[in-house]
Formats: sequence, structure tokens, C-alpha cells
Amino acid sequence: MTPTLSHVQAVAFDLDGTLCDSVPDLAAAAEAMREHLGLEALPAKVVESYVGDGIGTLVHRVITNDRDIPADQAVWEKGFIFFMQYYREHLSDFTRPYPETEAGLGLLKSLGIPLVVITNKTEILAVELLKQLGLADYFSLILGGDSLPEKKPSPLPLIHAAEVLGIDHANMLMVGDSKNDILAAKAAGCLSVGVTFGYGDMTLLSQDKATKPDWLIGKLPEIYENLQPQKEQDEA
Repeated sequence: MTPTLSHVQAVAFDLDGTLCDSVPDLAAAAEAMREHLGLEALPAKVVESYVGDGIGTLVHRVITNDRDIPADQAVWEKGFIFFMQYYREHLSDFTRPYPETEAGLGLLKSLGIPLVVITNKTEILAVELLKQLGLADYFSLILGGDSLPEKKPSPLPLIHAAEVLGIDHANMLMVGDSKNDILAAKAAGCLSVGVTFGYGDMTLLSQDKATKPDWLIGKLPEIYENLQPQKEQDEA
């Protein structure tokens, strides 16, 4: 079901699992790091299940092969330094935008709506990856997990983005694939849009009222298709 989209003044996007499929390069970095630490490789699907809470947390999970058990601090520091160096050198070897990502962003830009990225990925890596993918110029603002004192699921990045853009955060959409995106949107009073092609299980998330997105989409141009009538009505 498509909600009533009225007075949408900005659209915020998650990065990994929403704009692009970055798991191949994250998994390669994880494999190289585990080899560096003398550990056996993990399947890419396992690494995918650990993505979403920032690289620091990802490194803990990849070292211990557990979502909740932190790694020994000295081992984590050694692994984190190696992971960051390796990943920065291989950001977009295999990472690609999802089909119709660029088309969807272009359509939204044609409506004059500012677009932002709000990711838990380190800001410097997010900016560089978007540049390498040729997507950076679509966005007025790029916020990483280390840009502010708090990251998603905190509403702070969304509220901050709305303030920077000079709009009411209630008039901003948050588009993402994970629980963190939906929780942050709800806490900020934004409309939450879940993508069905990312890493999160939107069917499962939709079963819980706390993580149920307001709207599900299978491709980014669907946002434009539902904003276009609003734009035409506003200009009438």
C-alpha cells in the first residue's frame, strides 16, 4: 500500500543495501582481514548478515563470527586497521549501484527535491564510494556513521539533515533496507520507505509494528512515480 505523500521536501537514502550492493567488496575485505589474523574465511552471506551498524561493529562480528560477542580489543584494533586500509583500496572493485538506482535519483532531482545519504558507514568511505560509483553529485549532503555523536537507529542524523536543509523533518522520506533505517525514521517522525532488494528482510521487519515501514518499494523510480502527482498538484 502506498501512503499519502504530501509535502515531501527531501529524500534521505541509506547506502549499503539501498543504493548499492557493496557486500562483495566488504566480504573480500573481511576475508583478507581474517586471513591476516590467521582465521578461516567466512561465506559472503554471513558477512552480509553482519552489515549495517558501521565498520567498527562489522569488524567485531567478522572476527568473532557472532553478532553480539565483541572481539578482544587488541585483536580488533589490528583487524580494524587492516580492514580499513584494504577496503579503502578496494571500495568499488565489485560494488555496483542496484538496477535503476541512478534512474531513480535522476528522476527525483528533476523534481527539484534535495537528496541526502545517511549511512552508518564511515563518512570518508561513503563519500569516496559514491564518487567512485558516479553518484556523489546527486546528493546535497552525505552523513556517515562518524559524522555526528550518534548514528542510526538514533534519529539524530535525520533530524540534523532536515535542519541543514531548512525543512521540517516530518517532510523528509527515509529510504533504507534495514531495521536501523526504519527505527531512525520513526523516531525522527519521517516517513519510512523500505526497499525489498537490500540486505534486510523486509517481510520479517513488516511483521513488527516497531519496524514496519510505511511503504515498501521494489525499485527507486517508484518514489518519483508517487511524488510526481504531488508535484503537479502543488504547482497547479
